[in-house]
Amino acid sequence: MSSDLIPRRAALLGLLAAASGCGFAPVHRDGASLQGQIAFDTPESVAGFRMREQLEKRLGAAQNARYVLRVRPSGGSRAGAITSDGDTVRFNVIGNATWRLRDLRNNQVIDSGKVESFSSYAATGSTVATQAAETDANARLSVALADMIVSRLLILSPRLAQ
Repeated sequence: MSSDLIPRRAALLGLLAAASGCGFAPVHRDGASLQGQIAFDTPESVAGFRMREQLEKRLGAAQNARYVLRVRPSGGSRAGAITSDGDTVRFNVIGNATWRLRDLRNNQVIDSGKVESFSSYAATGSTVATQAAETDANARLSVALADMIVSRLLILSPRLAQ
């Protein structure tokens, strides 16, 4: 049985060695090439604050900003589950964020887009528990939207480094 493992291990090591020389670089390097290069323009709202906080967490606070990222979140909620009595026991918080990345050197828009996501919360507890669940769902939604924007920016980062 151990003689079977040797060829498998050798094949695996050979595959790893071949893949390491392929020229690909990991896209999720914590935004290393964009770290501290983007100033964030978000609305002065709870959602805007949460998005800015997550964007800075992932891409760093702007030190010598070369780009500005303008983000405008919007959304709402709707019933997700309704009992036979007509009571809503679950809500979906649906949101989107339009974004635009602009180069500060020439004021040219590099890329823009729109991301969409949702979060949910239960409305089966007390009023205070439901309000806390709603607040938490909105926070999760803001973080999810910001992470989707960061993913798009990380895909753009090799092009921006030029």
